[in-house]
Amino acid sequence: MLKTILGCCKVYISESRNKSALESIEKAAKFFPLAPIINKFEDVAYNRVGYTLVSELDSVSSGKSSCDLTNAVLAMVKAAFDNVDFEVHSGTHPRLGVVDHICFHPLVDASLDQAARTARCLASDMGSSLEVPTFLYGAAHEEGMKLDSVRSAFGYFKPNSSENQWIGMQRSDTLPLKPYSGPSQVIPTKGVVVIGATRWVDNYNVPLLSSDISAVRRIAKRISGRGGGLASVQAMALTHGEVSLK
Repeated sequence: MLKTILGCCKVYISESRNKSALESIEKAAKFFPLAPIINKFEDVAYNRVGYTLVSELDSVSSGKSSCDLTNAVLAMVKAAFDNVDFEVHSGTHPRLGVVDHICFHPLVDASLDQAARTARCLASDMGSSLEVPTFLYGAAHEEGMKLDSVRSAFGYFKPNSSENQWIGMQRSDTLPLKPYSGPSQVIPTKGVVVIGATRWVDNYNVPLLSSDISAVRRIAKRISGRGGGLASVQAMALTHGEVSLK
């Protein structure tokens, strides 16, 4: 009996206000109907969109990625780079590039190793063909480096503008980590991309009607593993509009 080697890929792109850019990104994915976008989550305040795609994972043990899932994601990333300028991007959610984060999750009979191999293949192709530094985390990283560790190295969690906003690229002459693939210098209009593989992760936005960011940060720390709360929970506090925090 053949096993169903399905995988899920979540793609987070730093744009939600430019509708023509989103249309171009989604149009690029439609050339790969066997890897459909099954969910889309937009947030205008964050200026961020998340796409979820599901399809078969790459079954090739070496070489370039060749499955519909990775091809669809690569096409979406290229469209994002063609239509979004990271230097002028702003929002209240931290991000490291036009394409902030890509994660693969195994489904049904797929293994985490297969998801990790697919992530590495995509990172290799993306770094070389699109000339963007790519970094790995989770099962895709040879030492299992965590996503928050990669992000912390880049100063991800610290706003670089007033009113808890992130604008453009964090300026630095050198990268704090060696990229898995791609150039060792950042193109400011693109930023960098972090790609990983993990077991399933649920993400939630929990609105709080407050303007006290310090208080909400204390709550976020207290419920997360880093603050002695639930070991599997990670949380951060972000502004969302004038009177709401998440």
